[in-house]
Amino acid sequence: MNLYRSNTYMKDLDDVIHAFGWLKNFEGKSVFVTGATGLICSGIVDLLLRYSELHNNSILVYGAGRNREKWEMRFSGYADSGILKFVPYNAGQQNQLDFHADYIIHGAGNAYPKLIQKHPIDTMTANFSGMLELLEHASGHPAVKTVFISSSEVYGKKSSGEPFREEEHGYIDILNPRASYGVGKMAAETLCASYASERNIQVSIVRPGHIYGPTAGREDNRVSSMFAYDVLEGKDIVLKSDGSQIRSYCYVLDCATAVLKVLLEGKSGDAYNISNPQSILSIREIAELFAEWGKSRLRFEIPEGVEKAAFNPMQNSSLNSEKLQSLGWEGVFDARRGTETTVKVLEECHALL
Repeated sequence: MNLYRSNTYMKDLDDVIHAFGWLKNFEGKSVFVTGATGLICSGIVDLLLRYSELHNNSILVYGAGRNREKWEMRFSGYADSGILKFVPYNAGQQNQLDFHADYIIHGAGNAYPKLIQKHPIDTMTANFSGMLELLEHASGHPAVKTVFISSSEVYGKKSSGEPFREEEHGYIDILNPRASYGVGKMAAETLCASYASERNIQVSIVRPGHIYGPTAGREDNRVSSMFAYDVLEGKDIVLKSDGSQIRSYCYVLDCATAVLKVLLEGKSGDAYNISNPQSILSIREIAELFAEWGKSRLRFEIPEGVEKAAFNPMQNSSLNSEKLQSLGWEGVFDARRGTETTVKVLEECHALL
């Protein structure tokens, strides 16, 4: 699916670029992005490439991935542009990083619940070893600034209904293999803080909430991604719970600008929640929005044991974003606009297939 053929998606990119003049700070710079074809990082790459295209090809993006064919399909509009270069990369292995980039964004690793449940070892080790390799690379290039994309799952469970602040943490069952994702992210965060302290590496951490948008692939089995594709395909939206779990939802391009803002201005060794305060909703509420835009029906089913084991165990994973907002960031897409845009972009792209 070629998102660049969607007029809505391209307009959204242009609107975001117009709204955030501070993106000019990336002009003349190079940015290395791991996990470049993923939900979050492909949105970041799209934003940087579109900015570069509109401003004299002023930004060079190194997009890392395991599958070149998939990478070329995702970035087909820019694969031969000269402002985007492919970097073969696997977060669970040693990689050949024989180039210099001014900025590094690390977003590679398992994120789909089914993959986390099926491959907890790879999930956990790729987070830590992948970050270790990039921090060692940054050690040889002192001017480099790095951001690690962590997760709200580092917070674990808590009993209160208040959104998590960065200094808070709840309970995590460390003997549950499903915890490999959250605990792997936690270990990598501590590694970042250790490199910032001992070696003065400039590295910040972001903790996104539940990100959604048209950059998600059809294989993505996170619920908001599944809702969008179910609507596209004319299917009912099926909830496997009562939908009361509270989440911080954030449209992918808002998440992209948040990551880039922290990359520029975040304090080294510190963490920042990514959450749009206009989009703290229950799973049922966001399902109802997707159903509304797609004119689909919402129904409920009891999940099977294996399926249920892959679920995020947190009843409330809402995030307080005041720290991020103090840097001058704000979201452009509230939940209504974000869900409507997601459905519209997918419909436009599907119509052109």
